[in-house]
Amino acid sequence: MAIQTTDSTRFGLPQGVVTIVATVFAMALTDAIIKLSSSEMTLWQIWILRSAIVVPILLVATKGRVCPPGTGWIIARGVALVVQYLCYYAVLPLIDMALAGAAAYIAPFFIVGLSALVLGNRITLRHWLAIASGFAGLLLIVRPFAAAFTPLVFLPIAAALFYAIAAILTRVKCAETPALILALWLNITCLAFGLAIGAVRGLIVTPEWAGFIFGPWHSMAGGDWGMILVLSVLIIGIAIGLARAYQSPRPEVIATFDYSYMIFVVFWGYVFFGEVPDLWTLAGMALISAGGLGVLMIRDSGSSRP
Repeated sequence: MAIQTTDSTRFGLPQGVVTIVATVFAMALTDAIIKLSSSEMTLWQIWILRSAIVVPILLVATKGRVCPPGTGWIIARGVALVVQYLCYYAVLPLIDMALAGAAAYIAPFFIVGLSALVLGNRITLRHWLAIASGFAGLLLIVRPFAAAFTPLVFLPIAAALFYAIAAILTRVKCAETPALILALWLNITCLAFGLAIGAVRGLIVTPEWAGFIFGPWHSMAGGDWGMILVLSVLIIGIAIGLARAYQSPRPEVIATFDYSYMIFVVFWGYVFFGEVPDLWTLAGMALISAGGLGVLMIRDSGSSRP
């Protein structure tokens, strides 16, 4: 959902649509692999190992142009995204992928609100109707008064808020930064957080549900190294794919296809874990998608994936 600009040759609209669909397919696959890996590795371990592969590659790709103007804002954007990942991946091993993905995809509604607060954008009646649709969908999914309700579902909602903060920073402070540099600093930030978590994890008491974030370093088997390599390839492809897709004409059209993540997250959840969302979740996803697409189709609404 974020519009990034580089000095590369722009895609045409058809190529952009194909690219964004392939990219969100890879994003959903990445989330499934991380959920699958949660019993064998911890998130900080994954970040350190993956970044050790990805950062040198991106340093070569950016030709050492590491600190462009506005680097402080680029780092702030990276921190917001890493906090988003922490919120999202902390709960991903514990709830269905469809539930986590749908809750996290209320980000466009947070973006509208932050755009009004930070950028002074006016919220129209169409915005309010789209937000109401998304909120109704969220209530159908979360069902706060149902017996099966878990407060953990608020973590992907928090992830959506930090995602929205990163989107606003991308739009306001990092719009002219090449995508490879944004990707480089995101991975540097992941590496820094991974090292920091590893350093403090033994000094703090963490709740049981946060074991994927603060658990111990696990010994690595051959399959684990293969998974790290796959995740490294995917994160590079995702960073490049998002940038290239949004270089095409009419980025608001491209952004609507970003919502195919909802389909792919259900697909990978079923393939890897046999998860089948119930009718309430499917109905909620439909309402969130309708509201989100409504926001995206309103001119200058500002929904974008960083």
